[in-house]
This record gives sequence, C-alpha cells and structure tokens, in this order.
Amino acid sequence: MASEKEIALADERQLTPSSTDSIPPFSIFTTLQKRWILFLTGFAGAFSPLSSFIFYPAIVPIARGLGVTVGLVNLALTTYLIVSGIVPSILGNAADKIGRRPVYILALFIYFAANIGLAAQNSYAALLVLRMLQSAGVSGTISLGYGIISDIATPAERGSYVGIFALGPNVGPPLGPVIGGVIAASLGWRWIFWFLAITGGVCLLMIVLALPETARPIVGNGSIPATGLNRTLLSVLSSNCRGGRNKLPRDPAVKTRPVSFPNPLASLKLLLEPDLFITLLCNGIHYSTGSCIQASLSSIFIQVYGYKELQAGLIYLPFGFGCIANVYLWGKLLDFEYRRVAKSHGVDPQRTRGELIDEFPIELARLRSKIYLVFLTVAATVGYGWAVQNEVHPAIPLVLQGILGFTLSAAVVAFGTLITDLNPERSSTAAASANIVRCSLAAALTATLQPIIDAVGAGWCFTIYGFLVATCVPLLMYQIRIGPRRRKLRKDKEARDHINPN
Repeated sequence: MASEKEIALADERQLTPSSTDSIPPFSIFTTLQKRWILFLTGFAGAFSPLSSFIFYPAIVPIARGLGVTVGLVNLALTTYLIVSGIVPSILGNAADKIGRRPVYILALFIYFAANIGLAAQNSYAALLVLRMLQSAGVSGTISLGYGIISDIATPAERGSYVGIFALGPNVGPPLGPVIGGVIAASLGWRWIFWFLAITGGVCLLMIVLALPETARPIVGNGSIPATGLNRTLLSVLSSNCRGGRNKLPRDPAVKTRPVSFPNPLASLKLLLEPDLFITLLCNGIHYSTGSCIQASLSSIFIQVYGYKELQAGLIYLPFGFGCIANVYLWGKLLDFEYRRVAKSHGVDPQRTRGELIDEFPIELARLRSKIYLVFLTVAATVGYGWAVQNEVHPAIPLVLQGILGFTLSAAVVAFGTLITDLNPERSSTAAASANIVRCSLAAALTATLQPIIDAVGAGWCFTIYGFLVATCVPLLMYQIRIGPRRRKLRKDKEARDHINPN
C-alpha cells in the first residue's frame, strides 16, 4: 500500500504543465493590454463628473450671455442629474447583452455631438435640452467601466483594478471647477464645451480604434473572436501576431448568449435585493455627502473668506489630492483583505477565479476596513461645517477637504468593487443601479443644501449630513452578516428559474 507521501507525490505529478496548461485563464488579455483597457475606461469615466463640475464656474457668465437668471441656469444642473440617474439603466443593461464597445461608441458620439451643440447654441431652451443630451451620452461611462473590470479581473485582483479605474471619475470633481474657471475667465464660457468636445472626441477615436471587446457573453475570456462593431484594429493586429486567437484555450465556464433586447427595468429589480440595496444605499449616501460638500465650497469661501472666482476654483484641489492619494492605495488594501479573509477561511485566493464560492464572506473582505473610515468621514464632515461657520483659518477646512477626498474615494472603490463582485454577469446593470440611487440622493440633498444652511447654518447642516453617513455603520455590519446567505438564496432562485423558466 502506498504511503501518504507517495500519494502526495502522485497528486503533484498529475498537475504537470500539460494538464494545467489546458485550463483556460480567466482572461487572455495581457497585463499591458489590461492597463491600456483601464486607461481608456478611466479616461471615458472622467467625463461624467467633469462635465458636471466644469459647469459651476460658468453659471453666472452663461446666465449673463443668454439673458436669463442664475436660477434658470441652475435648473440645467438638476436636469443633468436626473438624466444621469435614468440613462445608465438602459446603457448598462445593453452593454451586458450586446457588448461594451458598441455602447461606448454610441454614448461618446452622443456626448461629442451635444458638446458641439452647447458651444454653438444661443438660447436657454437649447442649453437645457443639450445639457440633458450631454448627460445621456456620458452618464453611462462609469457603469460601463465597472462592467469591463468584471470581464477582465478576478475577485482576488478586482480591488486594484477598481482603484485604478476610479482615478478617472475622481479627478473630475476637483479639476472641473479649476478648468472651467480658467477657461471661462480667459476664453469665454463657450470654450468650456469646445474643450469637452475636443477631449471627448479624442477619447471616442481612441475607443473606436483600440478598445477591445471584453463582454464575456460576446468573447468569453477573450479567446472568442469579436465580430462587427465589437472588433477593433488592435484585436486584428493581436490576432495576427499570435497566429490566430481561435487557437487559444476557451473558457468552458463561459458561453456566449444570443443577443436580446436591453431591459431598462433590470437595474430597478436589483434594488429589491436587501443586501444589494444596503450596498447601493451606503454608496449613494457617501456620494451625495461629497456632492453637497463640493457644491458648498465655492459659495461659502466667496462669502466667508472673500475669495475671488479663480481662487474659489482652486480650493477644490485638496479634495482632488485626497482622492488621487487614496484610490490606488485602497484598491491594493482590498486585494490584501481579500487574500487575508480567503486564507482565514481555508480558500485559495486564486481558486475562485471569476466566481465566488457560496459561503465565502466577500462582504467582510470588502467592507471591514471601510467601516473604520466611516467614522473619519463623519468627523471630517461635521468638522468642516463648524470650521466654515466659525470662520476659522481657511487652511483648516481645506485640510478637512483633503481628508474627505481620501475617505470618500475609498468608499467609491470599496462599494464599487463589492457591487461588481456580487453581480459578475450583470456588472454594468448593477453599476447602473448604483447610479440611480446615488444620483437620486445627490439631487435631493443638493436641492436642500442651501435652504438648510440658511435655516440652521453650515455647522448644523453638515452635522446632519455627518449623522446620515454614520447610519452606514450598522447597515454595513448587517450587510456583512446577511450577505453570504442572501447570495446563496439568490443563486438557488436563479438556478430554479433556469430549470423552470415559466
């Protein structure tokens, strides 16, 4: 009878290169290709917040140029947010069904055309309609980016990928007002939209030429050749260099699906899942709090500290520096947390590949470290409100802005990664659900921001917002507790529906 050592040696011999080589990788894209894909998706994702924040310094010049009130121009901000909450639910579900590339191309073309129209228009009605069209074109780029991350990154490395991608959307809020202020002061407000048209056009051209299709229902792990609009010049050249992509091992776990008509209600259905809703709600609370703080900055610093318009634009930079300092770091931390939780539960971090094991506590891996930052976010939010109300030295609220940039961007990375983990086959749809919640909350809270400040002062206003953020602590702890059980129930239900579709 063979000894245990001999049996172990025999098992090791079974894992020869010839046998392991037959197991297809989760994604055949090389590290360099993945970095290029992340760069393009981050570049495209930056335009959604940038197009909103770059508008702020131009509100008064636009009102003056069109002969309308500032209140009417502010209405263009509200309609922009409303459209931002609706359109991604359509584009995200479409991207999960027909592929990422066609939706990217359509969205950025609409965005490009809308910016040209905004730069050339001379009426308020045109401004309102074209701003909604601009939002329709660009608002889905963030959800598309999360879909691509789900396509090319395993759960073990997904945190880092989300961190790198989030650099794009996170530079928009701090840099937008600075760029908008400089352009409006030197070239006039119309050149803000020419700037967006030029940079958006460059991004569109790069995606048309060089963003490979990643949607797993279309190309699997990348080994299934794309066709039609899903194919790029880069994929053709890569295929020639490798002697044909069809020779690469296909992933048997992923099958292509027939194309079906996008369902805009799919994003709303996800809101009915308790564990998903908690994640989406906490994500929305953090995003909305950040939006209120950013929206208050220029007006408060102009009123309290006597800053000029250009100075009021520069005060957004500390928040941006906090974002940039955090996103990549927190993504790496999430990967570390994933490995640590996996090992503590006796799971090989690489074993799960693209799918989660039923009982694996992914919620713990993604949210445990984030809970500590919630307390720091609360303290910085409340401190910011009382600092500006008491007119302390401006360095103090600006330092608090940097802290909030750090903590709020960590929320973007943590929640975005978990949302993608929980919905690997419908990641763009899930990201669109997050967009619905966060845009709805942001529209509501920013609309009440100034009335609350006028009624009780900035101190109590941001104390209220800080308390709202604090409610995320018990919610996230509950999410960690119920998450694995809810995932198993959802998986069992989907399996039953697949067997008995009627």
